[in-house]
Amino acid sequence: MRNKYWMWLVALYWASSSYAQVCQPEGMAFRVKEEAFNRSQVEELSQFMTDELGPRLAGSQMSERAEKLVVEKLKEWGLTNPRTEVASKFSRGGWDNEKNYVAMTLPYYCSFSANPKAWSGSTNGLVKGECVVLDVKHKSDLEKYRGKLAGKVVLMPVQQEYQISYEPLASRYTDEQLQRMTLDRRPGKPRQASDSESRKAMQELQNAVTSFMKTENVLAVVSGGGTFNVPTSRRVEYQVGDSQPVPEIILPIEDHGRMVRLLNRGKKVEMELDIRNRFTENLHVNNVMAEIPGSDPKLKNEVVLIGAHLDSWHGGTGGADNASGCIVMMEAMRILHTLGISPRRTIRLALWGAEEQGYHGSRGYASKYLYDSEKKKALAGYDQFALYLNMDFGSGRFRGVYLEESDQAVPFFETWMKPFKSLGFNTLAPFKVGNTDHVSFSVLGLPAYQFIQDPLEYGRTYHTTMDTYERLSLEDLKVNAAIVAWLALNAAMDNERIPVKPGYPEAYSR
Repeated sequence: MRNKYWMWLVALYWASSSYAQVCQPEGMAFRVKEEAFNRSQVEELSQFMTDELGPRLAGSQMSERAEKLVVEKLKEWGLTNPRTEVASKFSRGGWDNEKNYVAMTLPYYCSFSANPKAWSGSTNGLVKGECVVLDVKHKSDLEKYRGKLAGKVVLMPVQQEYQISYEPLASRYTDEQLQRMTLDRRPGKPRQASDSESRKAMQELQNAVTSFMKTENVLAVVSGGGTFNVPTSRRVEYQVGDSQPVPEIILPIEDHGRMVRLLNRGKKVEMELDIRNRFTENLHVNNVMAEIPGSDPKLKNEVVLIGAHLDSWHGGTGGADNASGCIVMMEAMRILHTLGISPRRTIRLALWGAEEQGYHGSRGYASKYLYDSEKKKALAGYDQFALYLNMDFGSGRFRGVYLEESDQAVPFFETWMKPFKSLGFNTLAPFKVGNTDHVSFSVLGLPAYQFIQDPLEYGRTYHTTMDTYERLSLEDLKVNAAIVAWLALNAAMDNERIPVKPGYPEAYSR
């Protein structure tokens, strides 16, 4: 009986030790925090990434300019091999807004905070025209407008109305909310109903309306989106080689709604617009990369990847979405490089291109280095992939990690996060999240994770003209950079690494 007891203890020990959850010494944690909090470059980086770089729409000339300036910054810091890498083809091409003036002139004058839709066309200089509301629910409804819209400014129907909210504009997660996040949702996870047919019908109607507007020679199309007199950023469907689309404008729902209400009451409304957009044939998406090379002969080819997307929408300067993530990841690399740390595995920085247009940068990286989808074959980089950490949920402080249903990751993060629990970084959420670059890797079964972040005011500012430097919480970004530096260091030094999900990559192929 005694022998069986000891055998059970030994088996339990080896089971719990199969992944060597080793945390770097407290002295090293102190050094990381000291550099991150007392010699931070977050404020300088924040102004650089927003005020200096400006908007960074995928494929645009401003995006190419930003890539060059970021590479120069990384070279200035002395990181290894700062560069741009072509990630994928980009059939939309480049688009930059060069002039934007929109106003109502009748029944009275009012200039608007307007935002042209990306990849929409230009007006022929300053144009003026009467406004008309287009109320189309079915393709057949278009016929009643045929021959009546030339030289008109077409207002789309109101799709959204402002609702008074009694919730705070900015918030942080409460302890109760974070505790609920630790509960595993898988047992009761409902199957998602498919709405592909309704989406397809909506897209077909939208395509019909777009085509009709062009044949009718309208001056411009105006829609509503965004509250508090702040318009959102959107795009039109365009491919290089297409004829230039009709100019399309987004107004805040309050301004758009005002004109629609006036027209519906029989009042005459007129507008004037001067929109100039430039199209360029930029047919590729780039990623910005740099490394701290690994030093262990056996592990140096394995990669701990940290990243965020460099592209933004065109209306603002992409402060929260996602200059904030780039600031944190760049600052984390600076901290580790400044401390002179020589990691066993390579730590690689990746600032992705065209995330907002469909994860082009991170998907391109995965296709080039990790997995060939056509051949259904893992590439050399798949077995060398140690970890990916992503930031793309605004400027709020890290409160933990979404584990993508990876139970094997729990003991690693539980061990590595200990020195930062006093800063509120203590939650492990078992479930998956989407809508950002870590998905390009997690779908392959690889250990790739997005951080849980305090929401702050993200919901009302992202994808709007308000997403600028003022949206950044510098204190939170300092904490986040220290956490990324610490986790990346631990992952680069540990004897073991978080395993690929069981059954992958074969499960991705099916």
